[in-house]
Amino acid sequence: MFVLRLMAVLAHPDDESLGFGGVLAKYASEGIETSLVTATRGDRGKFNGHAAGGPEHPGAEALGRIREGELRNAAAALGVRDLSILGYGDQHLDRAAHDEAVGRIAGHVRRIRPHVVITFGPEGGYGHPDHIAISQFTTAAVVAAADPSFEPGPTTSHRVTKLYYLAWDERTWAAYQAAFRALTSTVDGVTRQATPWPAWAITTVVDTRAAWSTVWRAVSCHQSQVSAYEKLAHLTPEHHEALWGAQSFYRVFSLVNGGRERETDLFEGLREARDVQERR
Repeated sequence: MFVLRLMAVLAHPDDESLGFGGVLAKYASEGIETSLVTATRGDRGKFNGHAAGGPEHPGAEALGRIREGELRNAAAALGVRDLSILGYGDQHLDRAAHDEAVGRIAGHVRRIRPHVVITFGPEGGYGHPDHIAISQFTTAAVVAAADPSFEPGPTTSHRVTKLYYLAWDERTWAAYQAAFRALTSTVDGVTRQATPWPAWAITTVVDTRAAWSTVWRAVSCHQSQVSAYEKLAHLTPEHHEALWGAQSFYRVFSLVNGGRERETDLFEGLREARDVQERR
């Protein structure tokens, strides 16, 4: 039986729910095997709105354990079958040894053997260094995993068929900023204000309306971060639909389809190949 497989490679606990939950839940519900690699435990984040160092904050080690548990619960809610945590330092992912990070991700690609891989785009959503780093590491790892001469490698080489970057359009950006704030990152004293992807650059829009309740359940698993999410419950219907009703991507490469016609399925071209093989 030809089983389709999807892998998300992300930076932090909650990226899988807030950024990619719609497609993970949708495809898992369709019988596609979904897997998740998360680079950090989010141990340098806030705890119920309290910054590190304060009396209400449990400390980095304890917060990492808490957020790992939340991540495992969220992944289960989304239907993720395989979860791997790399254990890199939160907010320091861009300082990780490049060869090691690429090798470890490539090892998971070879182990899981996904057809489709999804990750952040080169701008990291809103300039977050960890998001940018995981985009770069994942892109390199997809190339490395296909190279039989690449070492180290736990299994034989594997060629990913399609690679996608998350590509928020203007409507989704407006919804996120209504829920949280102006999405910026301050790095080395410079404020990064990313912008939406232009509509013409978005190659793929997946309808995820049916997965909305599952995604919200996964988001709610991240209780230590709930103060950051509480505004989500009070968004307008328009903003809720923008956040959860569809997810948009940029197709970095595909070995099975192309052209400028917009896709509605990350597995476009692959389902057809599966159907042909199963008829034989």
